[in-house]
Amino acid sequence: IIHLMCILLGKPDMSKFPYHAHVDHGKSTLADRLLELTGTIDKTKNNKQVLDKLQVERERGITVKAQTASLFYNFEGKQYLLNLIDTPGHVDFSYEVSRSLSACQGVLLVIDANEGIQAQTVANFFLAFEAQLSVIPVINKIDLKNADPEMVEKQIEKVFDIPRNECIKISAKLGTNVESVLQAVIERIPPPKVHRKNPLRALVFDSIFDQYRGVIANVALFDGMVSKGDKIVSAHTQKTYEVNEVGVLNPNEQPTLKLYAGQVGYLIAGMKDVTEAQIGDTLYLHNHPVEPLPGFKSAKPMVFAGMYPTDQSEYNNLKSAIEKLTLNDSSVTVHRDSSLALGAGWRLGFLGLLHMEVFNQRLEQEYNTSVILTTPTVPYKAILSSAKLIKARRAVQKHLMFIDQNRVMLKYLFPLNEIVVDFYDSLKSLSSGYASFDYEDAGYQTAELVKMDILLNGNIVEELVTVVHKEKAYSVGKTICERLKDSLPRQLFEIAIQAAIGSKIIARETVKAYKKNVLAKCYGGDITRKMKLLKRQAEGKKKLRKIGNIEVPKDAFIKVLKTQSNK
Repeated sequence: IIHLMCILLGKPDMSKFPYHAHVDHGKSTLADRLLELTGTIDKTKNNKQVLDKLQVERERGITVKAQTASLFYNFEGKQYLLNLIDTPGHVDFSYEVSRSLSACQGVLLVIDANEGIQAQTVANFFLAFEAQLSVIPVINKIDLKNADPEMVEKQIEKVFDIPRNECIKISAKLGTNVESVLQAVIERIPPPKVHRKNPLRALVFDSIFDQYRGVIANVALFDGMVSKGDKIVSAHTQKTYEVNEVGVLNPNEQPTLKLYAGQVGYLIAGMKDVTEAQIGDTLYLHNHPVEPLPGFKSAKPMVFAGMYPTDQSEYNNLKSAIEKLTLNDSSVTVHRDSSLALGAGWRLGFLGLLHMEVFNQRLEQEYNTSVILTTPTVPYKAILSSAKLIKARRAVQKHLMFIDQNRVMLKYLFPLNEIVVDFYDSLKSLSSGYASFDYEDAGYQTAELVKMDILLNGNIVEELVTVVHKEKAYSVGKTICERLKDSLPRQLFEIAIQAAIGSKIIARETVKAYKKNVLAKCYGGDITRKMKLLKRQAEGKKKLRKIGNIEVPKDAFIKVLKTQSNK
């Protein structure tokens, strides 16, 4: 009934709904069922990944962007307003999880009944634990043939010290026992501790840019209330804005009369410049200044890559696209850069290789841009001295713990360069998908590193210059040359692909030229005429090799770095 009233009235009075806990979890199928149970969306067979709105999420089948939805739920004669945030599960998007927790009082920790506890489960649990949030363990996929929920209950009790009787066993796909999840949210998670009578204090925890309406900010209200026409101030920029619209996400935008403390919604206030909306900013009423909220700890990039427009005339368009996309993905760091070969561009920092690939894909799909992406690298500290550096090990085991008879948790100290490109893919392949992986920054260590250049016909390809460990230089160089050979289209001239450390060539591959049979029309005759034709062809190819432009496909820069699974 509540859902129908919201649609008919258009702008519901939010003060009539008792506010309750905001729930954060990482399983889109469960989100679909919760939206159906509360009447937020109609129950149809087409409800798959309803909150995964991005094209890249649909194509890859993963969540890369946290999405919010408000649910109206009737329990024991009372109506409750719950706010659901569906977050990513992959380690490369952990900043989305940590940021979402600021708007929550509790989390649903979704665990596969077949797979059990994974590395991401442990990492996300401790994020919630450190934020002092209530944790409700939900064991999903109990309908699978090999599901073992009792085994998972033992793991939860051992690793997280949560009693077995607090676990909720469900099948999100079939909808089995999902109603008990909503009941547990109301019974176990406390409502937000807020003060409606105090002046407005709202936290901007996410935002997107709309070319017609400007910045749409997702806000969590900790004090006071806000309505259309209010004048608000940004604590970060000290600029004043007039609120044009407020509302909740249901899961699409649903305008309301007001938003009150304890609620989560969206706010549009005429911010036309992307630099005006900062994630973690505090908004307050004009002439009623308040103490700003703590905001968020900055994300620490793990992978860096250069990004340049394919044509320098597109520089300003790409600059605008990057600014708008980083507004929606604030974990990306951006610094201006320039290259003699590629022109003006940027040096971008990402949380991982998948994060970089998704960001590039979103630029193409959402902003219709085409870019050149250079070799992904990790940060190094170089000490310029003649003293011999201490040789670093490639991995050191730090901890080993058996979760149960079939599962073990290992902690290793790894050089970031060893894991950032294809370690995750290789781990999944070798373990048939059963192993999981999570990582965090452990500081710098000294190592024997060399700069490796990739050359095409003697010319350095700046996009593929990389830093590698001295012991692995030959194998990495050989692999890059082999993969580049497979990625480059054949030309009318021969292409020499070389890996070099300084002036020393350590690996080489050759892309053979297309060969035209210049003797096809020579039927017999003097051998000197044939030799003359062949010599002329050789001279022409030599000239082409000097002046010919070798076009490297833009996806080649990622492909050549993904080493073969047997390495």
